[in-house]
Amino acid sequence: SVTEDLIRRNAEHNDCIIFSLEELSLHQQEIERLEHIDRWCRDLKILYLQNNLIGKIENVSKLKKLEYLNLALNNIEKIENLEGCEGLTKLDLTVNFIGELSSVKTLQHNIHLKELFLMGNPCADFDGYRQFVVAALQQLKWLDGKEIERSERIQALQDFPVVEQQIREQEKAYCLKRAKDKEEAQRKLQEEENKGEREGRHTGFDGRWYTDISATLPSSEGSKDDVQAPEIQEEECKKKKLDSGEDDLEFWNKPSLYTPESRLETLRHMEKQRKDQEKLSEKKKKVKPPRVLICEDGRALNVNEPKLDFSLRDDEKRNQIVLDLAVYRYMDTSLIDVDVQPTYVRVMVKGKPFQLVLPAEVKPDSSSAKRAQTTGHLVVYMPKVGEIITGCQGTSKPVKSTPDSSREKTNKRSQQMERLEVDPSKHAFPDVANIVQAKKHTPRRVQAEPKIIPSEEDPDFEDNPEVPPLI
Repeated sequence: SVTEDLIRRNAEHNDCIIFSLEELSLHQQEIERLEHIDRWCRDLKILYLQNNLIGKIENVSKLKKLEYLNLALNNIEKIENLEGCEGLTKLDLTVNFIGELSSVKTLQHNIHLKELFLMGNPCADFDGYRQFVVAALQQLKWLDGKEIERSERIQALQDFPVVEQQIREQEKAYCLKRAKDKEEAQRKLQEEENKGEREGRHTGFDGRWYTDISATLPSSEGSKDDVQAPEIQEEECKKKKLDSGEDDLEFWNKPSLYTPESRLETLRHMEKQRKDQEKLSEKKKKVKPPRVLICEDGRALNVNEPKLDFSLRDDEKRNQIVLDLAVYRYMDTSLIDVDVQPTYVRVMVKGKPFQLVLPAEVKPDSSSAKRAQTTGHLVVYMPKVGEIITGCQGTSKPVKSTPDSSREKTNKRSQQMERLEVDPSKHAFPDVANIVQAKKHTPRRVQAEPKIIPSEEDPDFEDNPEVPPLI
């Protein structure tokens, strides 16, 4: 049937608002009855209802603005209840079961009707069908896609009394044949119901029989029966599958009449086959084991079940690790759950886990997560635990980088490189005291002036006592 949810789902072009809807498409929805549309969608101008199972035109008479109604490929047997559609200009009733051709006279009140399609109906095979419709509906311009010329209408009006009598006789013959078809369809339906009841009683008796026998036999024999019961059930399932396959072939191979009942019977059979297939698939479906995120030894695994692109970088300047996860742009943030651990980070995206092992230990309490407003990416900032070890244990304040500071850093690095010394005779750490106090300096005024002793080897040297000594 027609429901509000069905109409809203097909009204996306109107922001799912149905009271102001002007065009509605409900084709191929297996609708069997028209209802509620004339109360919920008063402003409709175009209504598509083709390829359904509608058996009667009803509940559309209040659609005053309706211009185009498509009811092709349905089970309609009579044209009726369209007098209230004052603005109707086009009506499509292709491939239905309309046998009462005289019912087209009800469209005389639709003065704006210009196009009518009745091809594929039993009435289209009547002798004088086109002349009758052209004469009965003088406002028509097109019938079955063919334009009605003035000369054709004049001729149809002249022959209308004779043609109308022929149509009446053919209608009576069709109605008698249709009554027989209905009786035959009712008889087949009753036989199918009786057959289903017999099969239900038979399976119920078998089930009770196995239960009673297993309860009355001794323990040893009962255990044997318990072993045999599943085998018997499997055999029955196989038999049922074979029987269902044979029934399906028999159904499609047997001849059937072209009637509304046969269409309904085909639909019911296909629906039954679909439900049986769903039951079999549910039985065969294996329960998927939960995905392993943590091994038995406590080691975390890398998992990307939502299959999202990501990037992980080490921000040495701020001493943190940054994860950029390409989450879907228009996905709601409430569907994302972030869990930061010291050695790994886990993000649940719509229940699917994304887990990544981190290259260094981080601080979960100081971590933060943000969502980009433009791209929708999730960015997780995770400060690292480890820091550079220096002589002073206090926290160092941020200092602007200068050439001198860069030289100091290189010197510190060179000093740290000394720790790689492999000579056991040397200390593992540099002796800072010996480096700083390698030479003891004395005050210059206390230091004794060095005496210049002349070299006796120089032959030109003369020691003059009046010359002051050189400093």
